[in-house]
Amino acid sequence: MLRRLLCVRGLRAFADGYVSLLLPLYLIALGMGPVEVGLVATATLLGSGVLTLLTGLHAWRFSYRGLLLLASLLMTATGFGFAFVQHFVPLLIIAAVGTLNPSSGDVSVFLPLEHALMSHTVDDKTRTAAFARYSLIGSLSAAFGALFAGAHEAIVGLLKVDTTTVLQSMFVLYGLIGLACGLIYRALPQEVEHGERVPGAPLKQSRRTAYTLAALFSLDAFGGGLVVQSLLALWLFQQFELSTAVAGTIFFWTGVLSAASYLVAVRIAHRIGLVNTMVFTHLPANILLVLVPFMSTLHWAVALLLIRSALSQMDVPTRSSYVMAIVTPEERAAAASVTAVPRSMASAVSPMIAGYMLSASTFGWPLVVAGAVKITYDLLLLVMFRQRPPPEEVP
Repeated sequence: MLRRLLCVRGLRAFADGYVSLLLPLYLIALGMGPVEVGLVATATLLGSGVLTLLTGLHAWRFSYRGLLLLASLLMTATGFGFAFVQHFVPLLIIAAVGTLNPSSGDVSVFLPLEHALMSHTVDDKTRTAAFARYSLIGSLSAAFGALFAGAHEAIVGLLKVDTTTVLQSMFVLYGLIGLACGLIYRALPQEVEHGERVPGAPLKQSRRTAYTLAALFSLDAFGGGLVVQSLLALWLFQQFELSTAVAGTIFFWTGVLSAASYLVAVRIAHRIGLVNTMVFTHLPANILLVLVPFMSTLHWAVALLLIRSALSQMDVPTRSSYVMAIVTPEERAAAASVTAVPRSMASAVSPMIAGYMLSASTFGWPLVVAGAVKITYDLLLLVMFRQRPPPEEVP
C-alpha cells in the first residue's frame, strides 16, 4: 500500500509542479493581470482548505479508498475545466471547488487521507523516514514538473500553434493524470475499503493539541501563501524578464535541493529531535527569503533561493511525522486535516495580497513579509512544543 501511495504522490506532484508555473502564464494569455492571478490562487487554496477540512473530520465515517477515488475524479474535472473555460468568473469557481495547487507543496484533499493511511503502515521508529520518502518523491516529481513546464514553448515553435492552445493541452494532461491516480487508488487493499486496517474516530482526545498546532501552522501558511510558486514565478518574470524555460529550470533545482533535504532531515531529527529540526532549519531559510528581493542581480537572487530550498522544507516530513506521533491513532485523519487545512485556509488570502503588492511595485515585498511572518512562527513553535517530544524521543 505504501508504494502505491508514493506512486500517486509522485504523479500529483508532477502535475502540480508544471501547473503552478503555467497557471499565471495561462491567465495572462487570457487577458488577466496580477490581481486576477492572485484571486485565482486564493480561490484554489480556500477551496482546497474547505474540502480538506470536511474530508478529514468526516473521513472516519466513509471508505478511505472511496474518498480518494472521488478526489481523483475531482482532479480530472478541474483539469478539463481549466482547459475549456476561458472567462475569469467561471475559472474562479472551478479553482475554488477543484484540486488545482498554485504552490510547490501538497495542499489538497488527498493529504489527510494519505497521511492517515501511511501512519498505519509503519511503526514509530520508521514513521519519519516514511514521511521523508513521501516528501522526497513529491518534491522530485514537482521539480521535474517545473522543468516540464518549459516544454510548452518548444511545442509552440515546433507545431506552429498558438500559446493558449498548448497551455490548454497542459491542463488536459493534468486531468488525465487525475484519472491515472484513480486507477492506482482502485488497487488499494480491500481492508482500506472496509476500514479494517485504518480505524477512525472524530477529533476529541487530541483536540487541544491539534488546534494549537493548527493555529501555529496557519501563521506559517499565511507567510507561505505570499510566496506560492505561481506568484514567485510571476515576480521573477516581472523583475528579471525570465523565459518559462529558465524559470522552470530554477524551480527544478529548488525542488531537487528540497528533496535532498528530506533525507538529511531524518538524520538531523534522530540527533536533535523533530521540533528542533523543524525550527533550526526553518529559521535561516526564512532569513534568506527576506534577503532575496534586495539582490540586484538574478544570479544572487537565484543563489539565495537555492540555498533556502536546501533548508526550508526540512520541516515538511518532520512536521507530518510529529503530528501523527502526538495524537491518538484513531484521530490521525482528523488531526491531519485540522493541521493541514491552514496550509490552504490561512494562505488563501495571501496570494491576493501578494498579487496586489506585485501590481503596485516590482520590489519583492511579498518575500520580505513572508520571511518575517514565518520567523515568528518558528520562534512560537519552539517555545510551545519543545517540551512535547514524540514517543520515539521519550527516554
